[in-house]
Parts: sequence; structure tokens; C-alpha cells
Amino acid sequence: MTAQTLVLLAASAGTALAVMLLTFAIALVKGVHRIVDVAWGAAFAAVAVVAWFLSDGHGDPVRRTVVAAATVVWGLRLAVHIARRGRGHGEDPRYARMLARARGNETLYALRTVYLLQGGLVWLVSLPVQAAVLLPEPLEATAVLGLVLWATGLCFEAVGDHQLARFKADPANKGRIMDRGLWAWTRHPNYFGDFLVWWGLYLTACATWQTAAATLISPLVMSALLIKGSGKRLLEAHMADRPGYADYRARTSGFLPRPPRRAVGRSR
Repeated sequence: MTAQTLVLLAASAGTALAVMLLTFAIALVKGVHRIVDVAWGAAFAAVAVVAWFLSDGHGDPVRRTVVAAATVVWGLRLAVHIARRGRGHGEDPRYARMLARARGNETLYALRTVYLLQGGLVWLVSLPVQAAVLLPEPLEATAVLGLVLWATGLCFEAVGDHQLARFKADPANKGRIMDRGLWAWTRHPNYFGDFLVWWGLYLTACATWQTAAATLISPLVMSALLIKGSGKRLLEAHMADRPGYADYRARTSGFLPRPPRRAVGRSR
């Protein structure tokens, strides 16, 4: 591992930590921790900018710029979307329940289990970006395929978020389950989009087997978070008792998109 790689890894970790600590300070002033969800995307964008800056003169100019820009676009879109969605709302029930279970000082508990944990995850998941910007090789077929996956994933989650926002904005849909557009093909088009984005960014770091092996943990961790962690699993537990959700679950794929089933109640 080169000295430049160590510098970049350390700077990326410091950047992710700084974003989360700043967000923590703002959350204490505002009295809500839900803004950490906005910081999640913003932290990835900040790490990508720092990595791009520090890789100047080391990585291929086209690869480092394209990969950093792709990460910034994804991160800022997500941050803006979540900020708009949460405007005017109080604390997220997830964080309220988490803090209610805290032993000892709630503030320190939130710092450890929310902000520092997410800062560490940002650093870990963004390893392919940190590696890709240092690669001297020009973009190869694998990297181009990765960018295609990234673009597909970004479109999937952006369109899915837009469709859901329009659905919720219509008073006639109050209490109803969103089962139209992309949401008819998968119950989680936004999470599936994130899945594609991060496997795509991983492929941009696969110009050598060393970087491919060293960064494989990143898309695996993101996939686990989306499917088994704080993404799909928690949301479905929250939605389980909603009227009509059982039928929607029976006819709609849980993750990978596919045409909806015609019959309700059939097992997969």
C-alpha cells in the first residue's frame, strides 16, 4: 500500500467523521436526529470530492473525475430528496424508538450508535471510490459497465422517489399503498437503485484484481444494509399492519424488479 493511498484513506475517514460530527452538533441544536439521513448522502459526496482532490497527479484523469462526479451526483440527489421529504416533520420514529431504549446518556448513545457508526459505514462503503480515483489505468470495459449500472440505479431510485412523492401529495391516496409505476415491479425501487449504484461504483475499481478484492466488502456491506439492515427489513416491519399491504406484498417482488403477480395470496 502506497503512502498516497494511506493519506487518501485517512483523509476520507476524517472527512466522513467531520460531516457526521457537524451533523450531530446541528441535531442537538434542532432537537431532532433525523437530519443524519440527509448527512448520509452528503458525506459520500464530501468523501468523493476529497478523494478526487488528493488523487490529482496519481489516478487517470478521466476515471478519477467520472467516478468522483458520479458519487457526488448520487449523494447530493439523495441528500436533497431526504431533506425535502423531511421538511416540517418532527423526529423520525426510528430514532425516537432507538433513543427510548438507550441506557445512560441519550446524547452519547446517539453519538455512538448513529453518527459515529454511519461515519464508519460511509468510509467503508466508499472504498471503491477511494480506490478508483487512484488507478492509473484508463477506463476499461468493466468500468464502463459499472457506470452503466450506476446510471441505471440512479434513474431507478430517482424515478421511484418521484413517483412516491407525487402519490403521497395527492390527498385521495391518503392511507393507500403505493403500487404504481416502478412500485408495481418492486416494493423497494429506491433501495434496488442504491444496490445498482454501489455495485456499479465497485466495478469502476476493478481494473486490477488487488483493488477488486480489497474493495469487495463495500458493495456487500451496502447490499446487506439495504436488504437485511436498516433498509428493506425495517421499512417492511413498519408497513406490515397497513391495510392492503399484505396483498401488495403477495403480488409484488420484494427487491429485484419483475412484473407483478396477477393472483393475490399465492406463495412465491
